[in-house]
Amino acid sequence: MPAARVPEVSLTRVFSPVSIGSLHLPHRIVMGSMHLNREDDAGSLAAFYRERAAGGAALIVTGGAAVNRTGAGGPNYLLINEPEAAAVLAPVLDAVHEAGGRLALQLFHAGRYAFESTYGLRPAAPSQVFSGFSRTMPAEITGPQIEDTLADFSAGAARARELGFDAVEIMGSEGYLINQFASPLTNLRRDRWGGDPVRRQAFPLAVLQSVRSAVGSTFPVIFRTSGADFVEGSSSIGESADLAVELARAGADALNIGIGWHESTVPSVQAMVPHGHWMGIAGGIRAALAAGDVPVPVIGSNRINSLPLAEQALAAGHADLVSMARPFLADPDIVAKSRRGDARLVNTCIACNEACIDRSLGADPVSCLVNPRAGRENYFPLLRRRELRNSAAVAVVGAGPAGMQAAATLADAGHRVDLYEEADGIGGQFRLAGQVPGKADFLQTIRYFGNELPRLGVRIRCGTAPTAPVLAGYAHVLLATGVRPRPVPLPRTGNIPVLDYRRAFADAELLGNRVVVIGAGGIGVDLARLLVEYAGTGPRRVTILRRGARIGAGIGPSTRWAVLQELREAGVHTMAHTVPLELRSGGLLVRDEAGNRTVLPADAVVLAAGQVPHNPLQGHLEAAGAPFTVIGGARDASGLNAVRAFEQGLAAATDLIRSLARTPAASGVETPGFKRSRTPLP
Repeated sequence: MPAARVPEVSLTRVFSPVSIGSLHLPHRIVMGSMHLNREDDAGSLAAFYRERAAGGAALIVTGGAAVNRTGAGGPNYLLINEPEAAAVLAPVLDAVHEAGGRLALQLFHAGRYAFESTYGLRPAAPSQVFSGFSRTMPAEITGPQIEDTLADFSAGAARARELGFDAVEIMGSEGYLINQFASPLTNLRRDRWGGDPVRRQAFPLAVLQSVRSAVGSTFPVIFRTSGADFVEGSSSIGESADLAVELARAGADALNIGIGWHESTVPSVQAMVPHGHWMGIAGGIRAALAAGDVPVPVIGSNRINSLPLAEQALAAGHADLVSMARPFLADPDIVAKSRRGDARLVNTCIACNEACIDRSLGADPVSCLVNPRAGRENYFPLLRRRELRNSAAVAVVGAGPAGMQAAATLADAGHRVDLYEEADGIGGQFRLAGQVPGKADFLQTIRYFGNELPRLGVRIRCGTAPTAPVLAGYAHVLLATGVRPRPVPLPRTGNIPVLDYRRAFADAELLGNRVVVIGAGGIGVDLARLLVEYAGTGPRRVTILRRGARIGAGIGPSTRWAVLQELREAGVHTMAHTVPLELRSGGLLVRDEAGNRTVLPADAVVLAAGQVPHNPLQGHLEAAGAPFTVIGGARDASGLNAVRAFEQGLAAATDLIRSLARTPAASGVETPGFKRSRTPLP
């Protein structure tokens, strides 16, 4: 399968200067706000933001800083108006400014999306409307509490300017407090703060006024406002545009357009959303501002993961600047690489959400699936060639996620790396994922490593299965040989073909019109999506079944609901609590939770019921006394996902680099062996 290519597009508009009020920016790419769940760790935050500033982001917006405890989105939110904030933010500001960057603080209040468990405070909202996100009935905020909250926004803005931030952004989108006041769904008030569309604008405008009064007329203030809520009964797109116009008239220096709420059933950030799909919403706001003769800059976002896509959005008139958040997790140098014509070396965000958005919704520190260093720059510093005293010959066997990451990390440190792969190309199971509708960006990861590994000097040897005697000649071997489909024993009385999921991906168009997939985890669900898309000569009936209760178990919370919704719309039949019993001439005999037995008609049955480690070399290397490390699925397939594979590749390679640096002779078999990665993953 050929790797994806990066289109060659002139980036004239992207790299033209622009101003947000008094803030002059060299180009039009903003790094959008991301809550990192690391806001109590000044060192990690400083290192994280420093790399993105050095990588060329024109402006970086921090994760939300809550203006008071009631408005915190969780226990790891920074509280801008409390004394401890300065100790965290001062080194961050120094790091960004030393790298030549600019930093805006996002002022945040969660409203009904807050959690009472954080500080023992009941969430406050315009009205008592239950939140399906926080699963809480909030308290209706009183008039005096509204005034206190406005004062908190004002104090937070003043504090940001005092600390040295270059701008502030007011979070008024994505269903948080300010957005809740603007919405008829969550604002049922009949006082000056609600009752009709004009009065529902009062609180957002009052927040802007309070912030402006605190920072003065020339300090840049960005307002993130909703372009479309995508929740039934909420503001219309026209009402959202009207609010945007009023915000511009009231003194916002730029409007950053958000899309959707946490409770929305319309996908907005998932991989299945086409690139740039929602930029037209920002374009509508921009047109409304022009019609109202208040043409402040508009920042557009959502599913823009490359600078060529940003260029297209700017050329179409959808926005004046483009905000990219997750792409800066995947590659902090995305701007610098694109500017110098090295877009082929950009590690592209694949919108999987697994290590970023999904973690931000809980308490785990945010990182990136395809760039496991993200957020951990202090723990995994770039060990460059100039720091290496001894260069060793290292073999990596298996070019899936763990192997690709390990090979790149070792080679970047100056070691001589041979990467062996028995298939005809690198990528491992990413090659399968890239075939699934909506997941083509997974092939961009293969494209990235396909270019980056040779640049670093890695010798890629595809179609090669090395023997233990060959591997014994290396200073160390990393075994990343991956997994194989878990076998499912099925008595057979018919001749229905049974394939494992790898064969099914390869032969998706040839499986007939009735397919039963045994296994409904991530692979089974992805396969069902592919089978429906490539239905051959006619409509295809796809059934996926699972012994347990949860269809799509293992898929992250920000994506699972959207994928299952897509399956329902495609007519895929899902069966939980179902046990496969026997293959018969007419189909697959199964038993449901109640003990009833049914034959599911099938032209083919596919096995996608998990995976087992594939590690044929370990015993031979042990017998030869060769030092090695087992990583990824070859080490443990239970609960395996790509996040863990990439993380283990990074950690094991970093361990090995440090081990080899302590070894007098960093070549040959004298290197001390170790059987597992010991580097902690924060």
